[in-house]
Amino acid sequence: MTETRDLPGLKLRLEAAFHLKSVLEGKPFAPIGPDRLAESRDRALANRMVTTALRRHGQIDAVFKEVLAKGVPQRAGILEAVLRIAVVQLLWLDDIPAHSAIHLGVESARADKRAGRFDKLVNGVLRSIQRGADRFGALDNAMLIPGWLASQWTGAYGADAVTRFCEILVQSPPLDLTLKAPDPDLIAVLGGQPVLGPTVRLTERDAAVADLAGFAEGKWWVQDVSAALPARLLGAARGEKILDLCAAPGGKTAQLASAGAEVTALDISADRMERVRANLDRLDLDAEIVVADALGYAPGPVFDAVLLDAPCSATGTFRRHPEVLLHRNAQGIAERVALQRRMLAHAASLLKPGGRLIYCVCSLEADEGEQQLGWAKKELPDLEPAPIGAAELDGWDVPLTAEGTVRLTPSMTLPNGVSGGLDGFFIARFVKKTA
Repeated sequence: MTETRDLPGLKLRLEAAFHLKSVLEGKPFAPIGPDRLAESRDRALANRMVTTALRRHGQIDAVFKEVLAKGVPQRAGILEAVLRIAVVQLLWLDDIPAHSAIHLGVESARADKRAGRFDKLVNGVLRSIQRGADRFGALDNAMLIPGWLASQWTGAYGADAVTRFCEILVQSPPLDLTLKAPDPDLIAVLGGQPVLGPTVRLTERDAAVADLAGFAEGKWWVQDVSAALPARLLGAARGEKILDLCAAPGGKTAQLASAGAEVTALDISADRMERVRANLDRLDLDAEIVVADALGYAPGPVFDAVLLDAPCSATGTFRRHPEVLLHRNAQGIAERVALQRRMLAHAASLLKPGGRLIYCVCSLEADEGEQQLGWAKKELPDLEPAPIGAAELDGWDVPLTAEGTVRLTPSMTLPNGVSGGLDGFFIARFVKKTA
């Protein structure tokens, strides 16, 4: 067994398989770190295998349906993950020879007690896929999005947008950074492209995030262009008391603190808030860190503004987190809708009269976005919608709705000819009535 595990390339494939298995079982994807694979090239390849398997999940299902008459055997350890990783190598990673993918796929199965019983099946299935590689590699991208979501999104955004969603899903997303202060020289060094406001996009990079120019000096933080808009639209002023509810991972807190506001950042996760604290330290920014359940936090109406990035389905993040397409269902979304309403009402109770409230979700679901605006109008009479205008987005009017809200979709055209998509988001702004 020791000799088998020492086969070149086997360890990283096993790490990829175990990692993929945990995601298939419902855990969120987190990149394989140096504690698991010391070599950066091995980590990059293993992570690419896992993320490609997640992005191509629907197509791999179609492949399995054809080559596995009885389906993937159950109670077989890492077998399904091993097969998915090997299929990725055979069909979509051109830099890996087919014979290597098959051999290491078989050896990966043999390295696991339960999966090892099916080594001959693995060999036969992978050779069948190799023979049909041209056909399987050209499967329709429409298979990539679960049918119930595709139906909802087609109704909301149109068939062309959903086709574009599928195209974006199989692409590696660019890296968006929010600059702490304008810095044309830093943008040039990074090889970045200005997108909107303080957001800079890196479409290519050859270094880890922590090794990029300006990271150690605290000149920027990672934040998708969509996620940078809610804090900007809150309009934080120096000295204002602002509450960032559900603050982790902390990008919005950093924006508010950078504007000079007195920020209280609250989240229920102590571990995530420790990372927020560490990031603020790196950026030389300050905020009060509170670990608590947002619904139980009741200091009274003491805040000039509240930013509520409510817990949601996160379906809008599928280009960066393709596992959300596997983990979400209608019942879970309905449960989140109910929670969002409670949190929105509670957030309003923490505002001073005349205070501002931003409600946002990284979701493409109308139940979590547009319909929540309608609910708030009816059920929260102390809140008055405050429409958002194009001038607040540097003249970019593409995402503005007739209601004065912002609806962002992954296929939307960005300013300055920037490509690469963006996260789906919904943003609404309110003002608390003074009387």
